[in-house]
Amino acid sequence: MLIELAVEEGDDSGLEDAMVELRETEATLSRLERETLFFGPYDDSTAIMSVHAGAGGVDAQDWAEMLFRMYLRYLERTELSFEVDEYQVGEEAGIKSATITVKGDHAYGILESERGVHRLVRISPFDSNARRHTAFAGVDVIPEVDVKEVEINPEDLRVDTYRASGAGGQHINKTDSAVRLTHLPTGVVVSCQAERSQTQNRVRAMHLLAARLAERARLEQKEQVDAIRGDQTEAGWGRQIRSYVLQPYQMVKDLRTGHEIGNISGVLDGDLDPLVDSYLQWRRAAAK
Repeated sequence: MLIELAVEEGDDSGLEDAMVELRETEATLSRLERETLFFGPYDDSTAIMSVHAGAGGVDAQDWAEMLFRMYLRYLERTELSFEVDEYQVGEEAGIKSATITVKGDHAYGILESERGVHRLVRISPFDSNARRHTAFAGVDVIPEVDVKEVEINPEDLRVDTYRASGAGGQHINKTDSAVRLTHLPTGVVVSCQAERSQTQNRVRAMHLLAARLAERARLEQKEQVDAIRGDQTEAGWGRQIRSYVLQPYQMVKDLRTGHEIGNISGVLDGDLDPLVDSYLQWRRAAAK
């Protein structure tokens, strides 16, 4: 209405003010619309994200490290806070696994989109014949729980200490205080090397273990499996949720939502918002 009046009266200043107000209203509505996408029971929880190499040998370990870097870049540009709990380097290149704890508004709801198998197609830098290779990496995301909510018998734990294998730096603490906990009845293993104190790493490892045991218990409840975690499968052929193709063309495609992005460099540099938003919209539509 204001825009129409400004146009009719030739009021350029009024037209500009009306356009500014319209853009602000659209931005507000967009934020409110996005808020409606977070309806899951764990969407507001702290998220524990793990990346691990799958099928593909050294290429898979290199790919796991690329994904890990992608998530760090993404998190650095958001208002979410995060800490690297565990980081295991590969024998030749890349990483075997890494675990990140992410806190902030809708942390789990945002990162749930990444849970599954990620497939990479490229000319392998480790192949002297420059052939195209396919590699896989798995990403797991679970909500953190209060340790008090999970009963853990100290006699059921094996505690090992070791020197952290990370390269040090901003997000990875390289010390002799790393702690690995093995829950003997279930075989669940967690590690933490984020803190300089062995005691602090053990406390953090207990939180990671509690979250994984709680998730295990939830998965045993058949009616909640699909809502919380989905199918847990090997990181290999035919099981991917997203493909990243560098050769013979460049494309990122989410196989659940059908969303495609041609700028794969931008995605690998952390521009994940379009993929996250498309997943959230897909999830809402699937829940109806």
